Amino acid sequence: MTFRHAMCNEAFEGRPFAETCRALRAAGYSGIEIAPFTLAADPLEVTAAQRRECRQAMASEGLAFVGLHWLMVSSKPLHLTAPDAALRERSWQYIRNLVDLCAELGPHGVMVLGSPKQRAATGGMTVPEATRHLTEGLAKVAPVAAACGVTVLLEALPANQCDVVQTLAEAVAIVRQIASPGLRTMFDVHNAIDETEPHDALVERYFEFIRHVHVNELDGRHCGAGDYDFRPLLAALQRLDYAGWVSLEAFDFSPGAERLANESLRHLEKQVARISS
Repeated sequence: MTFRHAMCNEAFEGRPFAETCRALRAAGYSGIEIAPFTLAADPLEVTAAQRRECRQAMASEGLAFVGLHWLMVSSKPLHLTAPDAALRERSWQYIRNLVDLCAELGPHGVMVLGSPKQRAATGGMTVPEATRHLTEGLAKVAPVAAACGVTVLLEALPANQCDVVQTLAEAVAIVRQIASPGLRTMFDVHNAIDETEPHDALVERYFEFIRHVHVNELDGRHCGAGDYDFRPLLAALQRLDYAGWVSLEAFDFSPGAERLANESLRHLEKQVARISS
């Protein structure tokens, strides 16, 4: 089995989008995941012409649009769980605007909702209160996303990033509660560092709810820059006939975007070959 590989585009920030598409295709990727802030500070600022240009750039290189991540990076004050109801409403409207952007960039897109600073308990709120606000907001946006052919993915985050939804089990509980096709979860190697169950076992346990996979080293570097053994995770995905994207999200861009892209994909390909041999 071969996986569908994609890469997040923020390592190429500041470079023309078409150039990013060419570089990813040259490295061997078949999909691209987009951080909205690389297009504009506000999704409403991405004009119809720019959206069309992005679609054309991806199509010209034979790249599929995977979806959006780093959703809440904005110059505007946003917070999804804050005590201020008006601020929450503005923030969830921002998410709804991103749903529209995602749908216009390509079909079947996902939106990875990590955004630790914009969902953490704040303003004297308890974690259960903040979690309730997050759940209420997701319950409203999920049907909107489903109607647009978009899936919002609630990402579990480790304790050093956020205090709201810290495990895959917690994320799945909310997905189950809302029970909408517009809401699922995902798995990220780096952000699963606090999980106590082996990653392959975790993925098998919650596979029916996992729509997307981010690969990286436990410290956030690109695949192969550390000593994380990807084989158990990739083997589990093979056994389960995973048909989604395996998408590189690195946090250390110092080696350069092209090197990140090439070294990561070559490393993953070697791990898959070792599983099959």
